Amino acid sequence: MTLSGTRASGPGAKTPAPDAGTASPAPDVTPPDSTVVRAGRISWLFPRRTAVVALGLLLLGVVVVALASFASSTGMSFARTVEGLLGTGDAATVMLVRDFRLPRIMVALLVGAALGMAGCLLQTLAGNRLATPDVIGVNEGATAVVVASVVGSSTGTIGDWWLGPLGAAAAAALVVLCAGGVGTRGHRVLVVGIGVSTVIGAVTDLVMSRENDNTAGGVFLWTVGSLNGRDWSVGTPLLWVLVVLVPLALAAGNRLQLLRLDDELAASLGVDLRRTRGAALALAVALSGCAVGVGGPIAFVALAAPIVASRLAGPTRVPVLGSALAGAVLIAAADALGRVVAPVEIPVGVVTSVLGGPFLLWVLFRDSSETV
Repeated sequence: MTLSGTRASGPGAKTPAPDAGTASPAPDVTPPDSTVVRAGRISWLFPRRTAVVALGLLLLGVVVVALASFASSTGMSFARTVEGLLGTGDAATVMLVRDFRLPRIMVALLVGAALGMAGCLLQTLAGNRLATPDVIGVNEGATAVVVASVVGSSTGTIGDWWLGPLGAAAAAALVVLCAGGVGTRGHRVLVVGIGVSTVIGAVTDLVMSRENDNTAGGVFLWTVGSLNGRDWSVGTPLLWVLVVLVPLALAAGNRLQLLRLDDELAASLGVDLRRTRGAALALAVALSGCAVGVGGPIAFVALAAPIVASRLAGPTRVPVLGSALAGAVLIAAADALGRVVAPVEIPVGVVTSVLGGPFLLWVLFRDSSETV
């Protein structure tokens, strides 16, 4: 055996000693889809693939807004619709597009973004793709409180949107209490949530069955998920709520990336497991509750948006921003499709349910084939 810095056993053979002042270069641990950006002593890991996906979804959202503004029964051409959006058309066209069509589209984008982020946080938190607000009872809790607010009303007008987060928080607290905490018990939270959702849904149906036809008819349209009549009166408060919650959700998603590996490893890196999980759950409940309070319990968007965003952005990150953009595009497109696919308007919740069923089967069969 040849020792470093000594003569080899062969005649005349020498082994050069390594320079004590040099060290082997540190291994490059930068993710393959990211670039390190440095500014002095500050460095930042820029996610290239995530940025490209976000830009693509943003551009797709612009196209969907234009097409959704065009989707109506007024017979306005697409060129005139674009002129109305840009404010270059005549006064009547601008008023029709910006004052009557655009507010509902913007509300759809905001609701979709909230549901997408809520679904992403819950799926990551529970470690299960089926753990979404509309499966584990959060949406049902928000729906029950809003429906209870119109008991005895003769008009069937839906109550204040801010009642949604209150009901969502109560349902989430009940699920977590019955499941014995969130932790790593994703399957337990899912099963308990399905049971709580079933019970709350039955109580909601019982309340509606006791109301008069006017109230029950008006409330039923909202309980399947509808944006009919929604404008800036609810869109503006929801926008301000998202201004506060979106940065917090992005920060929570960044912390949840460490929890996807191992609890002990995350704790060794300085992550407070209980606080991180609690914050992520609270943000998901607040986001989904606000979305349900405004647009009703729109199904499958919270399930589909994070999966689509994850497929596009890759498995290395928690795609909070991508889920928000994907959810916004999905609901805006589904709402526009519901206005043109039939002689009468189809609620957006019905459209997402029809499209979400095959998507759910695809996810289940794909996961099964990958597991095998």
